[in-house]
Amino acid sequence: MESRLDYASASPEGLKAMLGLERFLQGCGLEKSLIELVKTRASQINGCAYCIHMHTADARAAGETEARLYLLSAWRESPLYSDRERAALAWTEALTLVSETGAPDADYDLVVAAFSPAERANLTLLIGVINVWNRIAIGFRAVHPVGANDTALAS
Repeated sequence: MESRLDYASASPEGLKAMLGLERFLQGCGLEKSLIELVKTRASQINGCAYCIHMHTADARAAGETEARLYLLSAWRESPLYSDRERAALAWTEALTLVSETGAPDADYDLVVAAFSPAERANLTLLIGVINVWNRIAIGFRAVHPVGANDTALAS
């Protein structure tokens, strides 16, 4: 796969704005592990290889376990996630698929039970931002890094 556009060069001010929001979200009080789970799950739903690669690596670097990363797409069937994480993941799925879900009250009620109003706002911003990044990466065909240990290289 070949990249379509170097969006950072094409819109440096746009990238600067996105990175500013990222900096805010990294310091907003949400747990680093939760942030990376949300980013990874939204990226799985959207099929963004670039972002899945990035956020699973970031999650591992922050101490996330392999088992929780492997089971993330089936989080509802796994006991490895806390109630707070489950609420965030349900809200992530609801908002990432908002045209299908309509952001159901049941999912929002889970978020209300687990997050303060400021945390709910920041979680929703986080979900919105990763969905924008996914659309940028997919739309412009961003290619994730390939290391020496990656065996199946497509031509």
